[in-house]
Amino acid sequence: MPMAEEEQDDINETSKLPSSRLARTAKFGSLVGGQSAKWAATSAINRLRTEERADEATQARAFDLADQLVKQLGQMKGAAMKIGQVLSTVDFELIPEGDREEFKERLAQLRDSAPQVAFKDMKKVVEADFGEPISAVFASFDEEPIAAASIGQVYRATTHDGDEVAVKVQYPGVAEAVETDMRNVQMLVPLLKRLAPGIDAKALLAELRERIIEELDYELEAANQRQIARAYRGHPFVRIPAIFGSLSTRRVLVSEYVEGQSFAQLKERSDEERDLAGEIAFRFFFGLLMRERLALGDPHPGNYIFCDDGRVCFLDFGLIRRVPEQYLDGERALARSVIEGDAEQTHRWLSELGYLPQPDEFHPERVLEQLQNAGEWYFTTGYRRLSPEYVRNAIEVGSSPRSPHYDYMRKQTLPPEALLMRRMEGLLFSVLGELRAGGDWGRLALEYIAAEPPSTPLGEQDADFFAARA
Repeated sequence: MPMAEEEQDDINETSKLPSSRLARTAKFGSLVGGQSAKWAATSAINRLRTEERADEATQARAFDLADQLVKQLGQMKGAAMKIGQVLSTVDFELIPEGDREEFKERLAQLRDSAPQVAFKDMKKVVEADFGEPISAVFASFDEEPIAAASIGQVYRATTHDGDEVAVKVQYPGVAEAVETDMRNVQMLVPLLKRLAPGIDAKALLAELRERIIEELDYELEAANQRQIARAYRGHPFVRIPAIFGSLSTRRVLVSEYVEGQSFAQLKERSDEERDLAGEIAFRFFFGLLMRERLALGDPHPGNYIFCDDGRVCFLDFGLIRRVPEQYLDGERALARSVIEGDAEQTHRWLSELGYLPQPDEFHPERVLEQLQNAGEWYFTTGYRRLSPEYVRNAIEVGSSPRSPHYDYMRKQTLPPEALLMRRMEGLLFSVLGELRAGGDWGRLALEYIAAEPPSTPLGEQDADFFAARA
């Protein structure tokens, strides 16, 4: 269907990415400086307002910030856009509790509906990497993208051998822009500290730097996807698209095209279908971490395809961290100590893993209670049906300034090794809530944390599959 003229104009506008160092630095400086000044002014005037009027003004300023982050970071793409995606998972203490979820939903637009770059610009990337016209590489190539994200866009195409494929193409100039963004990103630290005083912004952004640089290398992503596809080849309920290595380059990644339902479509299906899909997602991400020591950092709704045969196809293997075996063993031991209610061991493992910078300042019983509250959904057994409301309440209990553990949370740190693990858990929890999936998540977690036997028919199939592979 032909695109409306105004829609094409919008796409052309978003395709004009600021790629020069000065242009991107100016955008970062404008965003941070302007918003910091506005927040300072709002805070000063709030001293003269009633509490109700001050809350209204803070809400308006927060939403303005979210809109500006979505607009400017989205147009810049690359590292800038990925920063916005990560911020959508952070709780900002200075924003009124009742408004935080809407604030994060605005930031999440960077994850769910990235602006498009015009095809003529994306085509140049493909032809530059292959050194020949796109028609020489593919028999057909749909110019309308089927997905858009922070680093690239995905298109549907057909090879000259007749294979239906998905082609992920990196935005032109994004690699060069990322280098500039990584130098400029420190400018965001004061703004993040203003909104979230407890966050270790420098550590978060340092880990983000390393992961994004890796994500730019599609050859590395192809290697990740091959490894995971090999581990799950023939699996009864998990599908990983095969890679077309001969058609993939540093900036172009080609994999098999998979048909199926989207996340939005699955949300309208029966409880039984949603429960099965939720359990599959849980088992995939936790199984990948515990068996392959891979923390996959993007389990958001756009990275699932729900196939007609009951399998779930998982996409996007760029944002990955290989967790050292010794560190992962420590994380397992920490989780078991929380489940068992062992305060001393919980304190010990939090200290050894790097969560407590000054261990003597934290009382064992209190840190145990903090983690039990924060991870209640999978640290305790028993059937529960998750929901967006359940997730929202759990997040507020775990990170609200009104929490009895808030003084502790402000003094704790997030080790770099754990950043993608916590991101994976948090996004998976949100996805299961959006799916309104039901299950005994605590019993499922024990299979991966404590090597307990399978607790469901899917678990038995999964165990049999990997036992046969071994």
